[in-house]
Amino acid sequence: MPEATETRILLADDHALVRRGVRLILDSEPDLTVVAEAGDGAEAVEAARMHQPDLAILDIAMPRLTGLQAARELARTQPGLRLLILTMYDNEQYFFEALAAGASGYVLKSVADRDLVEACRATMRGEPFLYPGAVNALIRNYLDRAREGGTIPAKAITDREEEILKLVAEGHTSQEIADILVISVKTVERHRANLLEKLGMKDRLELTRYAIRVGLIEP
Repeated sequence: MPEATETRILLADDHALVRRGVRLILDSEPDLTVVAEAGDGAEAVEAARMHQPDLAILDIAMPRLTGLQAARELARTQPGLRLLILTMYDNEQYFFEALAAGASGYVLKSVADRDLVEACRATMRGEPFLYPGAVNALIRNYLDRAREGGTIPAKAITDREEEILKLVAEGHTSQEIADILVISVKTVERHRANLLEKLGMKDRLELTRYAIRVGLIEP
């Protein structure tokens, strides 16, 4: 079933032939339409500013600005724009750089006819799209860091803050939490203020909802 709204796409690749092929794949879908093309990264940034697309598909190796440089610039100047990298490079380093630059997905040109349409739709749904090799790279990277005692992608809050969040959500007062954890009331209040600031919340009710959502307490 076609998606409810049409996704307007900017396509950037320095090979006109590649753009033509990719455009054929995308324009044959009722919910996807290419509204602008660019032959290099700088053109892509300018075209995005001019046409305000929903999604930019960027090749990595382009003149003037690479796709990764363009992605960083677009993520900074047009935060609502979704970004997808389309590349011939099955390369872990590029893949991680693409994620760091703000891309939601990484599609190999060799399988674009199979993966690209789904990648566009997943990206517009706010879901990441990773080709199988990229998934393996992510898992391997995670396990390597865990083995080396490196930092695993951090939780938003510390273990102590999590303890306090759980007790706050269960309805305990600051004094009760201080007694349970054998710390001062002042320390509890400081952790509580940090929690509100880190999570962008304003009161106990919002903290409680968050605690339910992340599974710290039962609703």
